[in-house]
Amino acid sequence: MEIQNTTILSIGECMVEMSPVDSQTFHMGFAGDTFNTAWYLARLMPSPWKTSFLSRVGTDTVSNNMVDFVTASGISVDCISRSDSKTVGLYMIHRDNGERSFSYWRENSAARDLASDAAQLSQMIAGVGVVYFSGITVAILRAEGRSNLYAALTQARAAGCVVVFDPNLRPKLWSDTDTMCAEITRAAGCADIVLPSFEDEADYFSDADTQATADRYLTGGAGLVIVKNGAGEVLASDAETGSVVFSPKVVETPVDTTAAGDSFNAGFMAAYFTGAGIAESLNAGAQLSATVISHAGALVEATPDIR
Repeated sequence: MEIQNTTILSIGECMVEMSPVDSQTFHMGFAGDTFNTAWYLARLMPSPWKTSFLSRVGTDTVSNNMVDFVTASGISVDCISRSDSKTVGLYMIHRDNGERSFSYWRENSAARDLASDAAQLSQMIAGVGVVYFSGITVAILRAEGRSNLYAALTQARAAGCVVVFDPNLRPKLWSDTDTMCAEITRAAGCADIVLPSFEDEADYFSDADTQATADRYLTGGAGLVIVKNGAGEVLASDAETGSVVFSPKVVETPVDTTAAGDSFNAGFMAAYFTGAGIAESLNAGAQLSATVISHAGALVEATPDIR
């Protein structure tokens, strides 16, 4: 795929992450679905590629610490705006045999306003080569912000930007399931590449199989759909060339699946946007995800060389 500009802009919310060390102790870090993907991309993309993060934070100490962390991670903070009255969200991870659940505190998160200024948003997105966002990105926004984001993405796509979307369905962030499904469909309509997870899609869109998921997003306008399927086969379906199935190596005893999909997305994009074919790119995503879920936490330094 030909990319006009070697900047990948990831849009969303970075939060304070409290990850359990033992039953009484937690480690504080920073993470969030689209930020996790940006963090891995910053490590995987070769020069002259640049990774940038678009979000909104406060002006308090924890917000400053977060921006410092993003910068230290090799990610541009040029598209992080500031709020004088709000701060950043927080979540706590609970783990049970490698599976995780979360508790969230994000009512006063400045990231909910990241798309409130339509002109500023369009300016930040204009000219980049790849834009990546998720269902969580659109879920935390107010209605006006969502409309601003869709308009900016549509404009950028028309100008040659490649738009990538992970539906990342989180019903607790939505007023009801029908609204979630409608907005996810609307968001996916702005994207060239869609990266859904089959279990979620089957639960909320009643897809019979991975091909049904792929076909639904292809019909909505995507050119390429990668359907993740936990430890099962991954389906890649291209609007022009058809479908390819990939069987990832199974991790028998996962430690923490927190960023399984986020890291897969990064591994896939890093390979695909630097010239790898579909099969090689799927393998790159699977390798990175397998490494990540074998360690605790969303951000794992011991990433494999998948390039």
